[in-house]
Amino acid sequence: MEETGLIAGPADFLITWVLPAVAIIVFWITKQATPGKMAISAKMVDASSGMAPSTGQCIGRYLAYLISMFPLCLGILWVAFDRKKQGWHDKLAGTVVVRQKRRGPEPVRFN
Repeated sequence: MEETGLIAGPADFLITWVLPAVAIIVFWITKQATPGKMAISAKMVDASSGMAPSTGQCIGRYLAYLISMFPLCLGILWVAFDRKKQGWHDKLAGTVVVRQKRRGPEPVRFN
């Protein structure tokens, strides 16, 4: 069976799965946000302290995205119904996304 795609095999796996995961996790570790969140002045913080999340939380959050998407993306849509505006990935990783207002630790408040 011949593959008709431009890239196949290990290179396809790297380009499709590994590189995007690494890029997103590096953005979370270094900037606490992806470019989209930076554009709206939002960032990801530890839900209990308001400080930058640990590397483990960033990796866990990425893996939890996969869990959140399996049941018809309900884990992602959960943000619309949650009082704290956390998706399943945030709850599993212990993170929350907040609007950035000032420098330093971001207080975590839920109204």
